Amino acid sequence: MRALRASARLLRLTLHLLRGLYTLRARFPGLDEAGRRRAIQQWSRQALHILGVHLQVLGEPPAAGPVLVVCNHLSWLDIFVLNAARPCRFVSKADVRRWPVIGRLVVGSGTLFIEREKRRDALRVVHQMAEHLRAGEVLAVFPEGTTGDGQGVLPFHANLLQAAVATDAPIWPAGVAYLHGDGQALLGQARHHEAPGFAGDTALVTSLWRTACATDLQATVHWGEPDTAQGRDRRTWAEALRVEVARLADQPLLTG
Repeated sequence: MRALRASARLLRLTLHLLRGLYTLRARFPGLDEAGRRRAIQQWSRQALHILGVHLQVLGEPPAAGPVLVVCNHLSWLDIFVLNAARPCRFVSKADVRRWPVIGRLVVGSGTLFIEREKRRDALRVVHQMAEHLRAGEVLAVFPEGTTGDGQGVLPFHANLLQAAVATDAPIWPAGVAYLHGDGQALLGQARHHEAPGFAGDTALVTSLWRTACATDLQATVHWGEPDTAQGRDRRTWAEALRVEVARLADQPLLTG
């Protein structure tokens, strides 16, 4: 029965992804920015519902930009979860746009891509981010630069935070956690759920299947408070933000 339910969920998710592509092509050109945000949020919440993921939102998300959201990174599911809580323009590693179907969706939603293997590409992306912040947008980055295993928050790469420094924009920390729960489980009390994990050698297909098989998967987004540079350089600011993100996600700080 579990395999049958998981297969049905993945079939429905595939159809939902295809509907998302249709929406991007047919509806997005005629929507204003607020309309696009509502469409992305509704679509993301429906995707979580299809997968049986219970969403819990703690704290208040940013109502408007300019603001840069920083969050820990655990899974491919993080973008769905954050967009369900508060749609953002994401900065993502370039190979995501080559993922089947999902890649076309993230491209169409306005994601900015960075070639992490090319050290100088960060400067190009920082300039792009600064332009969008000056336009009053809400951007989101995962400063760990990779997915963690849910056992702690890795050191933050500070380079992309330069966009907030350059534009004097606030940064809004958030913590994501996957728990065994039904939408009411409490951080610090419920067990970490490993199903959506996407760290190390875990394949995307494996993570998708485990997520579809889960019956008690809760995604918690814990929003903090906006923070400004206050004269700090980006590295000092990044470490302070990492401490806050770890607190929000109820995870320890990891080294290296």
